[in-house]
Order: sequence, then structure tokens, then C-alpha cells
Amino acid sequence: MDEIELDALRITYQRVGEGPPVVLLHGFFGDSRVRRWQLEALSDEFTVVAWDAPGCGGSSDPPAGFRMGDYADSLAGFIRALGLDGASVVGVSFGGTLALELALRHPSIPVALVAAGAYAGWSGSLPPEVVDARRRQSLLDLQLPGDQVAAKWMPGFLTDAAPPELVREVAGIVSDFHPAGMAVMVQALAEADLRDRLPRLDVPTLLLSGGRDVRASEAVANDLHDRIRGSRLVVIPGAPHLSNVEAPERFNDEVRSFLESTPGSPTTFGI
Repeated sequence: MDEIELDALRITYQRVGEGPPVVLLHGFFGDSRVRRWQLEALSDEFTVVAWDAPGCGGSSDPPAGFRMGDYADSLAGFIRALGLDGASVVGVSFGGTLALELALRHPSIPVALVAAGAYAGWSGSLPPEVVDARRRQSLLDLQLPGDQVAAKWMPGFLTDAAPPELVREVAGIVSDFHPAGMAVMVQALAEADLRDRLPRLDVPTLLLSGGRDVRASEAVANDLHDRIRGSRLVVIPGAPHLSNVEAPERFNDEVRSFLESTPGSPTTFGI
């Protein structure tokens, strides 16, 4: 792991390979380790960087008032500090919402976006009563031991067909969460509402939805698709919320095909 100091935050990250830059973003109870399937697949041709978001992995916890715009500003500073302007940005779940927020606030940074299992923020994609229930239960869960949190959340991340060794690997990552950092992330995603701004998005965008995603349903993906002009939506049959983990070959193939067809992409394959 490498690290960088950025606006009083320590940000840790993995950087592998050489070539056009790609930045990978994770979601709840995750860190750069849940992007290893993309790091391993792409490092022979590309500079692939997977960060630990503030409050996750080896990164320091953000202030309690940190919200989606603050995460996006930190990500923009991180990308610029590492000289990765012009990167393709690939986010899953919370990371997908963050990728969209980055492009809205800092449109000169990404050349292409991939948002998998993403939301327009919980408040932008879910009914108010669902948002309140998710926020309340998520914050309560943070008081549990890590192994209990993993046991509760894994059915929402992977399917019951996932290999046992994969379940154990992801559960180990989930159980390492920062309670304070996750509380801030929950509040940020719960309050975020990108709906009215999404029609202004002017970056080639691929939306990926798992056919068995029980957290960000296909209906959520369809709504994003309707709001983001020129976006492409692909549903991966049988894939869960973490489609990049349980269906990495299909995930990578879809992104490869998208970027090969994206005008202005720095490479024919830039996930």
C-alpha cells in the first residue's frame, strides 16, 4: 500500500501497472481489496489505482460532517496529486455514486465513467421510508462486532451461489470496517440526491446492474439510465450487488467493450 496526505487526511491506495490511468472506487464496508479482481486483470497494460476512501482500509476517518461532495473533492485532489487527470473512473455501489458526483463537480477529470450497483444517492433513488430504515439499521449495525456485521451484510453483497472461499474473503474485508468512518459514509449516501443534476452529466457513462442485486435494483439502474443522457445500461444476469467480485470476467468484458467504443478515451481499453 502507498499513502498520501491530502487536506489533513491520510489516503492509502494500491497502484499497479503502467499505461493509461484507471481509478477504482469501492462501496460500503469495503476498501481497495475488493477491487483486486480488476487490479490483477489490468495491471499488465494500465496504471490501475484503487483507493481506500476516507474512513476505510488504511485511510484516516473524515470529519463527521463529510458528505458526498466532500468525498468527491477529496477524490479530485487525490487524482490530481497522483497525476491521474484524464482517468477512467470505475465505481461500485457507494463508489458508483461517488464517480457520478466527481464528474458533476469536477467534469474536467474523468474521460469515462462506469457506475455499477450505483444510486443517485439513497435519497435520489429510494423512497423516503426506505432511506430512513436503511440509515437507521446501518448505523445500528455499526455497533456490532465485525464478524456479526459481515454475517448480516454478506447476503446483500453476494449471492447464495458464491463459492465459500469467495464469501470468506469478502467477509474478512467487511469485518475490518471503521465504525466512525462507516457512519459518515452511511450519512453521506443517505442524504445524497443527484437526480436533478444528472441530466447535466457530460461524460460517457456505462451503468452496470446485477440481475440479482437486492440493494440497488434494476429499477434504480433504469432510473439512472433515463436521467443520464447517452448512458448505456447493461444488466449482468445472475450477478449480485458486488458484480465486480462475483462476476469479474463479465464485469471486465462489459467495461472493455464500453471503453473501446467511447470517443476520446485515452485507450481502447481503460477500466
